[in-house]
Amino acid sequence: MATILVVEDEVFIRQSAEWAIQDLGHTPLLAGDLTEALAHLTGAAPIDGLFVDIRLNTLAFGGYDVADRAVGIRPDLRVLYTSGTPLAETMSQRFVEGGRFLQKPYSAAQLGFSLGELLQ
Repeated sequence: MATILVVEDEVFIRQSAEWAIQDLGHTPLLAGDLTEALAHLTGAAPIDGLFVDIRLNTLAFGGYDVADRAVGIRPDLRVLYTSGTPLAETMSQRFVEGGRFLQKPYSAAQLGFSLGELLQ
């Protein structure tokens, strides 16, 4: 199965995503901010997908910054964005190529479906 890097600054949401990803048979890697995400991205472990919250409090452009940096390090990385804010055209214009979106709150089943589409 796949290794998914989850970048979410809210501990409870990050933990819920971790459990859902594990239940789907994937391996989650967890990061609460850009620094932790970069540690994973520059490491040797394979990473197949990035699941990133658009609204990270510590960054001006939040998940967009993380995704841009991640794809710069790992060009084949697939990105699934999430936010509690409904998707607007101005948001999707910032997505990396092939980026997808999952609206919060989401169920484990919705996350599984979105990750399945992302990893195809």
